Amino acid sequence: MIIKQAEFVKSAVYEKDYPEELSNIEFAFVGRSNVGKSSLINSITRRGKLARISKTPGRTQLINYFIINNEFFLVDLPGYGFAKVPKAMKAEWGQTMERYLASKRNKLVFVLLDIRRVPTAEDMDMLHWLDHFDIPFKIIFTKMDKVSNNEKFKCLKAIRTKLEFHNEDVFFHSSLKDTGREEILDYIEEILNEGKIKQEGN
Repeated sequence: MIIKQAEFVKSAVYEKDYPEELSNIEFAFVGRSNVGKSSLINSITRRGKLARISKTPGRTQLINYFIINNEFFLVDLPGYGFAKVPKAMKAEWGQTMERYLASKRNKLVFVLLDIRRVPTAEDMDMLHWLDHFDIPFKIIFTKMDKVSNNEKFKCLKAIRTKLEFHNEDVFFHSSLKDTGREEILDYIEEILNEGKIKQEGN
């Protein structure tokens, strides 16, 4: 897939404020506050400042919508965990995110996990929540530039103590080197094409 256009649309908290749904499926990104969601969105769109990046984890407090090629949305969801904010604010962000995930919008969720970290209880809760509600999702391991090939093997072994997966079923991404960018975009294109075929068949 070639991204010719990528623009910020709006931020939202409540479902009534989401942009009008497009005919195509939208792709949401969720993960811990320091996992690199904004960096990944900027990497795959090749727009360095499209999604706001902060050195302070937890800056994404709203649901941020970006329109790509005037065809589909990328959705940046609030991060969870780590952020040094009051519990009440964390709970509010969680409700914002849960409202979106529970909405009937046609979506696929990319769950971002740091390759260097064994999934936390919050990570596992997110995966179980998506699975329970039959929301399609894919895992992206981020920050691949931080580990060597040997370290990658050790990290994956540790992660598999908590999570079962096959390497061909997940993505590996580095925002610094754009590793995995094409694979993620090819997958998005594949899903969009599948949706178009289904629409034509109706």
